[in-house]
Amino acid sequence: MIRIQEREIDRRARPYLIAEMSGNHNQSIERAFAILDAAAEAGADAIKLQTYTADTMTLNTTAPGFLIEDPNSLWAGRQLYSLYDEAHTPWDWHKPLIERASRHGMHCFSTPFDESAVDFLEELEVPAYKIASFEITDLPLIQKVAQTGKPMIMSTGMATMAEIDEAVRTARAAGNDRIVLLKCTSTYPASPENTNISTIPNMREAFGVEVGLSDHTTGCGVAVAAVSLGAVMIEKHFTLRRADGGVDSSFSMEPEEFRLMREETERAWQALGTVSYGCTEAEKNSLVFRRSLYIAQDVEAGDTLTPDNLRIIRPGFGLPPKFYGELLGKRVKQPLTAGTPVSWDMLA
Repeated sequence: MIRIQEREIDRRARPYLIAEMSGNHNQSIERAFAILDAAAEAGADAIKLQTYTADTMTLNTTAPGFLIEDPNSLWAGRQLYSLYDEAHTPWDWHKPLIERASRHGMHCFSTPFDESAVDFLEELEVPAYKIASFEITDLPLIQKVAQTGKPMIMSTGMATMAEIDEAVRTARAAGNDRIVLLKCTSTYPASPENTNISTIPNMREAFGVEVGLSDHTTGCGVAVAAVSLGAVMIEKHFTLRRADGGVDSSFSMEPEEFRLMREETERAWQALGTVSYGCTEAEKNSLVFRRSLYIAQDVEAGDTLTPDNLRIIRPGFGLPPKFYGELLGKRVKQPLTAGTPVSWDMLA
């Protein structure tokens, strides 16, 4: 079992919901505080930051490969360095954001993108770490994070089974088995058709860890379905209003949507229950509405039961309907009035 501080992360607990702030603060700490407050109000268990600078992510150049050339990308034409400079969360914001989250009773942790970020976050005593999909092949970073002994949440967008295995083995070799993997599709936004959440139970079995979902689709339908497949954690990008703009705003959840996701994922989790057949305690009062065998017309002692005087009707206080054919042609040993439930002791 994995805990983030006092909170259990497994299938016995309500799904753990992470609101990813990313760059939606638009370089305003007041907006960052407002996003955090709204996430707490919407029912998030954690607010997640990203810890990097443009210089720790890439080079300030326009050489080939350092511009986003995919015309379908949200960030088509952007230089990587300027994009990361716009989206990064200033490091001096981290402590006040962590303190504010604590006042809400909400966790605050981050995704480090290099070793200096891990050292910085350790000074702040964050309760957990996230490894982004794009860093799952950065085994030195995974080893560094694993050595902290803190819970590790690793997104698996684009990763092959072999790459996920290497990441998990690296963490375990460093002495850390407190791992949650997140099924993820690294498109922004992602379509339900490309999400393939059927992978969740397979991933749990293959790697022997709990599994959640890092979800870039719109709405909460995919998240609810993931919980029905055993997801223990859902991560969603979060903003105040998509119309406010920002690098990730177009595929981020607004507070009302996140609140709905909190309600519906919890319902899905509650509905899972256990393998169960037969009447539950809650259903016992409904048994009376089953059909059963009743005397439908007044009969005298010695009369024969026929389709006219023996019927299968509600309520369910008589013999089960399966005995209908067996009882036809039998004689009754006493007078019976219409509306009498049939029992074996009234037969001659």
